[in-house]
Amino acid sequence: MNHPKQHRGFTLVELLVVIAIIGVLVGLLLPAVQAAREAARRMSCSNNFKQIGLAIHNYHSAFDQVPTHGTGTQPGTPDSYFRASSLGNRYRLSTLVPMLPYIEQQALWQQISNPNLTRTDGAVQSPPWPPMGPTPDNIQYIPWATEVTAYRCPSDPGFGLPALGRTNYAACVGDSSWRVYFGPWNAQRTATTTGASNQANAAHRGFFKPLDTTKFRDCLDGLSNTIAMGEILSDVGDNDKRTITTESSANSSAPGVSLAAIRNNPSVCQPLVDPERPQFWHSDYHMISRKLFARGYRWADHGPLFSGCMTILAPNREVCGPYNALGTTLIATMSSRHAGGCHVLMGDGAVRFVTDSIESGNSSANSIWLNNNPGAPSPYGLWGALGTRSGRETIDGDF
Repeated sequence: MNHPKQHRGFTLVELLVVIAIIGVLVGLLLPAVQAAREAARRMSCSNNFKQIGLAIHNYHSAFDQVPTHGTGTQPGTPDSYFRASSLGNRYRLSTLVPMLPYIEQQALWQQISNPNLTRTDGAVQSPPWPPMGPTPDNIQYIPWATEVTAYRCPSDPGFGLPALGRTNYAACVGDSSWRVYFGPWNAQRTATTTGASNQANAAHRGFFKPLDTTKFRDCLDGLSNTIAMGEILSDVGDNDKRTITTESSANSSAPGVSLAAIRNNPSVCQPLVDPERPQFWHSDYHMISRKLFARGYRWADHGPLFSGCMTILAPNREVCGPYNALGTTLIATMSSRHAGGCHVLMGDGAVRFVTDSIESGNSSANSIWLNNNPGAPSPYGLWGALGTRSGRETIDGDF
């Protein structure tokens, strides 16, 4: 007598073994997939920087100077540089604004430079903004709140409010933090004063001079030996020491952090870092009342916190400044989500990757300014030398 053939199924043990094998394979493959994705994002980030380098060179060919970092218009009635205005921008525009036509952003540039042009439908923009726009903190002005893809690194997760238009690429103003918000001007941007101008000329040794012009011929160290711009993170509200400055819980400046202290010791903020979580500020020191002031929050604003950087502290060190974040002194180095370092754009247009361990001299040394040996070699080692345009330092070997 023939019995019908029985189909045997999987046992519970066999199913568990298969599931375990699949879990192991996923665990092995997932890091490789994530690494491949980050490699692609890092390459895209580098390509964005190369386009910005081309924009700088094309701008220089057209105007015989690099685009000014701290440019724009003055309202009818001058006032302190930090006061908002809808009639002008108080020369607070970053170098990223005049670069727009050279990175295929002509439409956005036209909206900024000629805001009252009649549109194709016969309408006129409302309200009637001034040419070159209001101060870059005005959220009602659409161009300032526009995210420009070419100014963003895909590895940075920051998005949206409380920032306006974010950026991950910042102008390098050299190896000194002094008068980076003023340049050679007074607080009203109406005149240069002898003392302020002398201090600015002594301190501003980078590829870009805040609120002043530079040309390729000023880079006596050579364009290939001078950092033009650096990569920065934008803040995501996690109290990261690289994206926000310090403030005590009592709404006053963190202890020991003042304009003079920062100038005389760039590492003055280091004791405020959480020793158990060294990438973050201690919970007692974080921005409370000024959440709008954070790294990369305004691509159109020339302020060093928003779109500037220096070669003082090594990459991915802390941002150090008093609680107002808009003073004459702020230590703002470069940073990124890439493992081990960040990208820099050299003056000749080359994009290099600089590691966190680059030789950076004495991070507690006084910043160079008028009363501190102007013209001296950078106290911040190879890193500082790369940030100066005419320090006459010798760059030997790779970095």
